[in-house]
Amino acid sequence: MGSFHIGGRTVEVTGKPIREVVFAAGGTPAKMDPNGPYQVEQMYVQYFLPQNRKGKVPLLMWHGGGLTGVTWETTPDGRDGWLNIFVRKGWDVYNSDAVERGRSGFPSPDIWPSSPIFLTKGNPFERFRIGAGPGSWSPDPAKLKVLPGSQFPVDAYDSFVKQGVPRWLDSDTPIVAAYTELVQKVCPCVILFHSQAGGFAFRIAQAHPDKVKALVAIEPAVPGDPAKAAALKDIPILMVFGDYIEQDSRWPAMRGKDVAFGDAVKAAGGSVDVVDLPAVGIKGNSHMLMMDKNNGQIADLVHDWLVKKALVD
Repeated sequence: MGSFHIGGRTVEVTGKPIREVVFAAGGTPAKMDPNGPYQVEQMYVQYFLPQNRKGKVPLLMWHGGGLTGVTWETTPDGRDGWLNIFVRKGWDVYNSDAVERGRSGFPSPDIWPSSPIFLTKGNPFERFRIGAGPGSWSPDPAKLKVLPGSQFPVDAYDSFVKQGVPRWLDSDTPIVAAYTELVQKVCPCVILFHSQAGGFAFRIAQAHPDKVKALVAIEPAVPGDPAKAAALKDIPILMVFGDYIEQDSRWPAMRGKDVAFGDAVKAAGGSVDVVDLPAVGIKGNSHMLMMDKNNGQIADLVHDWLVKKALVD
């Protein structure tokens, strides 16, 4: 295992006053000149290369909005995450913190003047189909309105929300640039991605179809460009959706856009498999299905699909 940073650019800041700061409590004051070049918009990548490799190409894991690569590392209640599961299955795994998340860091307001957004503690509970929509979260655990049969480890919800980080709404360009550089560095590969990362993975695969051997879309919040659907005709695509979608305020429309995009790829000669987990007997899954109590069963489903696509030795 190891890690590296990739992408980014140097930006020059000028015209700022020099100020005196104390870098540590009780320390000696120092003059700080904020003017000069800054390294920004790089992305952190951690990789795991098993001795008994079975995946024919690397597996890249891209997380969703307001989150980091921790999404794939473990579950809130301490079980194996998909990173461990897929490494054990013999995949070289590259797990990233997208630009402006986690260990990738973020620029100062002098470089990114827009403000990040932050989520309240109850927002993911109500929006990620853990609870029954608006008003379902409560600071009193006894008053939580959990969806019936939910597989999310609700007792560890506090652990999950500690993973959340601020996100910007106008950072797509540097995120795509860093992911593109990663793809150029380590691919051909399979990209496994979640939620917000759908907008990045589909876009990059359409721009560089020779670098991508398969796309595994876990509840993508954003589809690709239907006008460029033909670019994916030689890349098999798996879309996986969890439970409770039909009773959510947003997900029927989001899933509909994803499926329509998949239909456009199929019309262009491509291969797209859409799996609604309840339809195949896997029930109770939230938007964070890689963390749900049956995450191993869903990982097996994904792996079996990759085996059928001849991507595993």
